[in-house]
Amino acid sequence: MVQTLLQIPVIGMETDAFVLLLITALAGGAFGAALGALPSFVFTGFVVFLGEGIAILQREVGAVEGIPAAELGAGITGTIGFGAVTGPHIAFAGGVAATAYAGRRYPEMEPAGWDYHFGKNILYAFGTKPDILAVGAIFGVVGMLITQVLNGIGFPTDNIALSVVATAFLARLAFGYPLVGKVAGSSILDMSPFEREEKRMAADGGTETDRLATEPWLPHQYEWSGVATIGVIGGILGGYIWLETGSIFLGYAISAMSLLFLNLGVEKIPVTHHITLLGAVGAIIAMPALGSEPVALLVAGVFGAISGLLAEVSQRIFYSHSGTHVDPPAMAITEFMFVLGVLYLVGLLPNAGYLAL
Repeated sequence: MVQTLLQIPVIGMETDAFVLLLITALAGGAFGAALGALPSFVFTGFVVFLGEGIAILQREVGAVEGIPAAELGAGITGTIGFGAVTGPHIAFAGGVAATAYAGRRYPEMEPAGWDYHFGKNILYAFGTKPDILAVGAIFGVVGMLITQVLNGIGFPTDNIALSVVATAFLARLAFGYPLVGKVAGSSILDMSPFEREEKRMAADGGTETDRLATEPWLPHQYEWSGVATIGVIGGILGGYIWLETGSIFLGYAISAMSLLFLNLGVEKIPVTHHITLLGAVGAIIAMPALGSEPVALLVAGVFGAISGLLAEVSQRIFYSHSGTHVDPPAMAITEFMFVLGVLYLVGLLPNAGYLAL
């Protein structure tokens, strides 16, 4: 069940099923734009939490009459949480693209106190503005198609995460943002201009703008030591949740739900869904090889730290210097799961976590 949870067929899909998914993805992408990218992802967390909770309960009490054991929970998680309603590749991706569009089309909507380019404000809900919702809808469909095709050909990574990254870069191209942007520090990884509160110069070389020269993804979560520390902690917790419940995605869901507080303005809430997810994967891979739960938890902590650091490297390259959101957790999940998928395919790992390979 786990390995097939995120595998939605595309090749050979019946026409009616595809049209149903297409229409729903349009609405899902618009939904992400209406609520805002981050709020829509918080809903992903709540729906996945519900689905995984029901799946755990079903495993404990047995099948509900007429419904095979665990199928109901998997349906909620896979069809709705990671599907066309709140799937990150549809709702979150639609919200990210809508924000990039609004950053160009409606700069006057930028709220007071926002120091970055408005195209990065994934906390912002756009309500009912038709053209912005249309952008979200289009990118929701694009995200769905990318995921479907990659799943259909068996591309060896988390293709939902890869689609989130791909649509974010497509939005940059579509709305005239640089893919990487101008580097203000001594290297592309240098965050010191942010620490000095340096401002970006105008595009024509004129006066200073109000925008920071370097914009780290999370001002409270970019120092290497802190990222590694929260990575170990979150990875262990994700691994423990899997060991105790059998759910790979429950830790991910809890991490996603915690972002409600970040969206509400609580300072220094860490972003950890890429960490708890890979922590669970680390435990899944370690248990068949090592057979020890304490050792599996240590491996989970290492995987969590690696995922956190991958996100940090990715944000320093692709987020900090341009004007739109490209999701560092999605980049980390894509990169890490690709490596694990390839290692599994060449026979060096006992499994590939939750990938259907």
